[in-house]
Amino acid sequence: MSIARVQTFSFSGIDALPVEVQVQIAPGLPLFLIVGLADKAVGESRERVRAALTAMGLALPPKRILVNLAPADLLKEGSHFDLPIALGVLTAMDILPAEEMAQFAALGELSLDGRLAPVAGILPAAIAAGARDLGLICPQSQGAEASWAGEIGVLAPPDLLTLINHFKGDAVLASPARGPIETGPNGPDMADIRGMTVARRAAEIAAAGGHNLLMIGPPGGGKSMLAARIPGLLPDLSPREALEVSMVHSVAGMLHEGRLVTRPPFREPHHSASMAAIAGGGNRAKPGEISLAHRGVLFLDEFPEFPRAALEALRQPLESGRTTVARAAAHVTYPARFQLIAAMNPCRCGYLFDPARACGRAPRCGEDYQGKISGPLMDRIGIVIEMSPVTPAELLHAPIGETTALIASRIATARAAQRERYGDAAANNAEAPGDMIELLPDAKGFVEHAAEKLRLSARGFTRILRVARSIADLAGADSVRRADIAEALAYRHRVPGRNPLTQPPIKLVASRDSG
Repeated sequence: MSIARVQTFSFSGIDALPVEVQVQIAPGLPLFLIVGLADKAVGESRERVRAALTAMGLALPPKRILVNLAPADLLKEGSHFDLPIALGVLTAMDILPAEEMAQFAALGELSLDGRLAPVAGILPAAIAAGARDLGLICPQSQGAEASWAGEIGVLAPPDLLTLINHFKGDAVLASPARGPIETGPNGPDMADIRGMTVARRAAEIAAAGGHNLLMIGPPGGGKSMLAARIPGLLPDLSPREALEVSMVHSVAGMLHEGRLVTRPPFREPHHSASMAAIAGGGNRAKPGEISLAHRGVLFLDEFPEFPRAALEALRQPLESGRTTVARAAAHVTYPARFQLIAAMNPCRCGYLFDPARACGRAPRCGEDYQGKISGPLMDRIGIVIEMSPVTPAELLHAPIGETTALIASRIATARAAQRERYGDAAANNAEAPGDMIELLPDAKGFVEHAAEKLRLSARGFTRILRVARSIADLAGADSVRRADIAEALAYRHRVPGRNPLTQPPIKLVASRDSG
């Protein structure tokens, strides 16, 4: 009495963990049993397998069929175990050759008529299969996605019968071609924005260094309009980053038609989103918005309106670049290196500083509204700007601003300088260690004095240096100058003891001519 073995994978974050499907058919009362810490979706596989075999004119033998998913202490979740279980049963019935099945891993969901339905996680599974010198069997609609894993053998049949005919030599499955590259739609142009000179400058600096940005202003002030144009300023993802992002989207089941993501993603969840939707979690520990925004932009409009728990869940990922979903059975970690762009009104009514529509509860209205955002979260935001509404005269007569293409070219030059400077130590200035940022002597003395006067935390001090480094990169300077430090301070800090959201900002001006 032999045991048939088929390789497949379970998922922990974007990591594909090997699982061996062991099938034994033994004499005894007719029984189809699946063991090995399987969830409900996996337990239901036996009915889908039974129906798929019946649709092909096959019947399970009237014996005891035992399916073990090893290792038995690893939680198995998802319908992608349907195909490897079916292949294991067919191998145990001597319908498929065991020697050839040992050369492949398999993932796929079975329909009742034997067709293969798409499942999540094909790309990381294909990469893991290639690392183990295995080919991959997957649904036809996901063959293009699996082909991005490199030079591995991929079989992508439309149904179970076609796969059986391939192994029997009655038909030949051609290797699928790689999927297209997801370029993303052309976003709106920065030239559409009239006026807003300071806000445009802050957005350019944030995009150049990957810094977090908070925009504060009344309703209709252009905050959302500006945020929607920031992704167009960012350069394409590097091959390594594209693979990371595509793997996250694959696990989430969002890699449509096998398209490799090469543009920074842009996610904008509604402020009613739960903490699990933002940080990840749920019944199957799916990636949240911060992971889907990995190497891209997470835009949170109406920032204080998000649940407090969801906002506080951003604190650790903003520092570490990853998020961990703690569950009773396991801890699941997803990458979450994203750029936070947030927008908010200065108070609940939105008109705290508008003399024409003065807030009746000022300044208490602004203080209560600001209290929804904790100090540690604010300390992780490198650039804070207050935006005034654009007047009708500016909309009609202000000159057309620079285009997205022109600004993106400057940002691409700045990012190239950062890659050359940091190598593998950091992807951009927002991740750079403070000791790798070179300051001129007068800038060093100035920032030391400012840090003492403004009572900057160690994190805040480092973020000032990082923002100043981005300002210097846009100017093509080799070292950070005094004027760069002054501009970085103006974008972030206010007078000590004053509420940064209910008091007008301090204008720190340093002439670039005078240094």
